[in-house]
Amino acid sequence: MKKLNFLILLWFFLPLNVFANNTFLSLKKDKVNVRYGPGFEYPIKYIYKKINLPIKQIDKKENFRRIIDFKNNSGWIHVSQLKKVNSIIPKKDKILFSKPTNFSKPLAKIEKGRVLLIQNCKNNWCKIKTGNFKGWIKIEDSWGLN
Repeated sequence: MKKLNFLILLWFFLPLNVFANNTFLSLKKDKVNVRYGPGFEYPIKYIYKKINLPIKQIDKKENFRRIIDFKNNSGWIHVSQLKKVNSIIPKKDKILFSKPTNFSKPLAKIEKGRVLLIQNCKNNWCKIKTGNFKGWIKIEDSWGLN
């Protein structure tokens, strides 16, 4: 009976541990080094040149976070280069609306893959800013939110 209780507890709590590190963050600067490993002694794998780009943290070791991006590129970034998520990337083309409803005035077409800065969200809508446009989009089929 003790073994059964242990297995039930393990099954119940294991998913929390598996997904605890899977959180979205954004790049703090417009030039961020991504490394092969969790330390400055590891060589640079590639460099991001897009501030506010949303990335997903999949692991952590001391002050480094292993990340994966929208295109499934992965590597390690120092925590000083990361901040709380404040952006999303639509996976499909979207319409930007003046209010959080499909019946409001359409303002612009947002192409998939564009970085959108989030101002606030309610229900399935987020008020975003991109370039000279501000408005609301449905966040379904978007990458970057928990």
